[in-house]
Amino acid sequence: MAADRDSKLLLVQKHIREFVDFPKKGIIFRDICPILKDPASLTAVTDLFEEHVKKNHQQVDVIVGLDARGFLFGPLLAQRLGIGFVLVRKKGKLPGATVSVSYDLEYGKAEAEIQEDAIAPGQKVLLIDDLLATGGTLYAACELMRKQQAEVLGCMVVIELKELNGLDRLKPISVFSLVQY
Repeated sequence: MAADRDSKLLLVQKHIREFVDFPKKGIIFRDICPILKDPASLTAVTDLFEEHVKKNHQQVDVIVGLDARGFLFGPLLAQRLGIGFVLVRKKGKLPGATVSVSYDLEYGKAEAEIQEDAIAPGQKVLLIDDLLATGGTLYAACELMRKQQAEVLGCMVVIELKELNGLDRLKPISVFSLVQY
C-alpha cells in the first residue's frame, strides 16, 4: 500500500511544472495544469485525497472548494465519497443570498462568499484548494464555515509552499498536503 501511495505521489510531483520569475521576478510558480492534462496523475491526486479522507475524516458531510482551483479537485473527490460539493467564491460571483468575509492579501483586501443555504449548521466540512501559500484564502474560507456554524475537519491542498508559513495562520486546523516545497 505504501509503495502504491509513493508511486502516486511521484506521478503527481512529476506533473507539477515550475515557471521561474512568474508572475514576477523572484517567484517560482508551481503549475498544476499538467496534472489536469494527464488522466493518470489527476486520478492519483483524487486517489490520494480519497485515501486521506477515508482514513482520517470518515464523518465528513461536504467538500468545500475554493475559487477557482479547488473547483477542479473538489467535485471529483466529493463524487468519489458520495457527498456534496460547495463553492467558496470571490465576492459578487454567486447568485442569491450570500454570506461573506473580508480578508487581507499581501497587496490589499479581498472578500470570499458562500451561498447562505449551502452549508447547514453542524455539518462537517473539509476544504480543498490547489495551493497553500500564506494561508489567507483558506483562513477566510474557514471563517465563512464558522459563520455558517459548520465544523471544519481540516483543509487539503495539492501543494504547500512551506517557507510562506501558511500552516501557522490556519492553526489549530489540520492541513493535508500532497507535495511540499
